[in-house]
Amino acid sequence: MPHALILSSYVAASRVGGMAQSLALARLGIAPVLAPTVLFGRHPGLGPPGGGAVDPAQFRGVLEGIAARGLGPRIRLVLTGYFAHPDQVAAAAEALDAFPGDARPLVLVDPVLGDEGKGLYVRPEVAQAVAALLLPRADLITPNLWELGHLASAPVDPEAAAIAAAQALRTRLRGRRVVVTSSPAAPGRAGVLDVSDAGVWRFSHGRVSQAPNGVGDLFSALVGGALVDPVAPASGETAVRRAVAGVADALDAALARGFGDLDMVGGGTDPRAPLAPVSVEVLA
Repeated sequence: MPHALILSSYVAASRVGGMAQSLALARLGIAPVLAPTVLFGRHPGLGPPGGGAVDPAQFRGVLEGIAARGLGPRIRLVLTGYFAHPDQVAAAAEALDAFPGDARPLVLVDPVLGDEGKGLYVRPEVAQAVAALLLPRADLITPNLWELGHLASAPVDPEAAAIAAAQALRTRLRGRRVVVTSSPAAPGRAGVLDVSDAGVWRFSHGRVSQAPNGVGDLFSALVGGALVDPVAPASGETAVRRAVAGVADALDAALARGFGDLDMVGGGTDPRAPLAPVSVEVLA
């Protein structure tokens, strides 16, 4: 069974961060290995979360223990997300470098740094470490629109500016794929921009009135999971489309059941064949 190493938050009672990603990947037959950067009881947006950040030395020790377990050859995917301390980011970069070149997993960096209306919600030195140490080691990155602007130091409105910012970031990252969530779309639609060697693609689905937390975390897990799926691997734009539809399915299921969290266990849909309609447009 393939494994995925997740370097992100663990939030016990909210389907966000590494918890959400673990559930999503397990449904694809990919065993999650979660090295937590924080241990919270609930999402901080709901109030005091309980718990706290994992000490960087402890985080490094967890990574060393995982390496000692000998799982390296089974790890097909590494997902990075939320970090609480720059030393955690440095440890993550060292862990990536420890994989031998002939057995290097796919590295997906979700630069969890901030959002529109909130700005930066990690320490500036954490954001700097992610940009300096993890982005250059990524095979693809999945920033939201605000994070794209922050990382590219460029405007992201209108859509042409967002595409230019993603292209500029790709140039800095030696042509790596940039998939931008919460990107511009038609009224009433939620958009994703996929910018790669294959061109610029826009994917969109119906926007919900109030989305639960964790949508970006789920999206990155579904993209990565589709790319390394042991049963039906997808490539490029197909993986992104599948992830967009999978997120839409999870949102529909959560809203139908009245959940405040994403529903990834009892939704009843096949993550390999999501049902939600997705519009696909080639922009360049």
